[in-house]
Amino acid sequence: MRKYPIDRSLRYRVAAALTTFSVFIVGTLCVILYFVSDNIEEAHIEQVIEMEMDHLVQRYQKHSDFIFQVGSHLKSYVIHEVDDELQIPSYLRGFNTGYHRVLYGIEDFHVLVQVIDDVKFLVAYRIELHKQRLAKLRVIILFSWFAVVAIAFVVGYLLAGILVKQVSDLAEKVSMLATGNTQVGLLTQPDMDEEVAQLARALDDYQYRIKRMLQREQEFTANISHELRTPITTILTSCELLAAAPDIPARSRHRIKMIESAATRMGEQLQALLFLAREQALGIIETVAVAECVYDAADPLMAEIFRKKLNFEVPIASDVVLTVNRQALHTALMNLIRNAVQYTHQGFIRIEFKANRLSITDTGIGIEPAYLPLLYERFFRGSTQGEGLGIGLAIVKRICNHYGWLIEVDSIPGQGTTFHIIFP
Repeated sequence: MRKYPIDRSLRYRVAAALTTFSVFIVGTLCVILYFVSDNIEEAHIEQVIEMEMDHLVQRYQKHSDFIFQVGSHLKSYVIHEVDDELQIPSYLRGFNTGYHRVLYGIEDFHVLVQVIDDVKFLVAYRIELHKQRLAKLRVIILFSWFAVVAIAFVVGYLLAGILVKQVSDLAEKVSMLATGNTQVGLLTQPDMDEEVAQLARALDDYQYRIKRMLQREQEFTANISHELRTPITTILTSCELLAAAPDIPARSRHRIKMIESAATRMGEQLQALLFLAREQALGIIETVAVAECVYDAADPLMAEIFRKKLNFEVPIASDVVLTVNRQALHTALMNLIRNAVQYTHQGFIRIEFKANRLSITDTGIGIEPAYLPLLYERFFRGSTQGEGLGIGLAIVKRICNHYGWLIEVDSIPGQGTTFHIIFP
């Protein structure tokens, strides 16, 4: 089954969507907690200071001579006159009634001052412990955010795997159909979810329509093949009978040979067209003498080669062989040689074979670079010169693809073209 990049995976996208949703929801909650925690600590500090102030006032009213507390975090003072205020730390002097905040070096104090019956009460609270606790809380909030995001992605990925499993199974079954399984109704299963079952039914229906279309196409090609081969066989048989007659003039006998050759080529083209339409086999795999196959393919074109006074060169030893489909190689060579003859007006046509590479070289008009990408398209003709429907190279390309051969082309406009067929 074909593998896609992870960022194009439906499972990945479902997990990413769940993670994004978690980032938004949990992130919003964390931001709220991040800022609300500061207000909660502030309220807690004010509550502690107010409770300490109430306790200080009550103790003073019961015992006016009690000794006020001075601790490391909480300091309480009762000030009766100016001299008493000079006894307290300088950074706590001179405050009026109300809340105050004092920064003394690296220390942060919250101060509450009350005046009752000309007596000044002062409570100073160092909030270092609150700040440390608030910092830890914020670290925990941020860590929790990242942890939830990671957990959401993992859980989402696992859940997405469960959700898309039926889709993956369906895709695997569809890929099995590509190998030739044409059983209609194979995809739809009774235990599928409704959405997946709907997709499977649509694919089954599409598969059925394709199967019917292929059947009609095969029936048509079989019928047209029979209808065309019958008159061709009749023509060839009649040519053989006429050629066997002893009283046929030499000129008529030559024309009979021309008709027979044309009918033979028509039959070969018909078989090639059927292969192009149906990719049916052109013959069996056998050991083929390359030079012999080249001469057989070129034989119907020799008259045109002689007429144009072209040099036809085949420097291939007679014992060089290939294990291939002879008819396929013959058809490919026939089309390539015909193209070379059509577009070459002087010079030579050379066919060589080296290191499993069969090369057909001509000194013709060449191919423009802009036409090379379209060279194997059906009915494409890069030049108005020559005859043909523009399907010869399409047939050659389809044959090469079918049998695992590689075809390449080198061409210089005005100087010539070389086609290479590389055998595995």
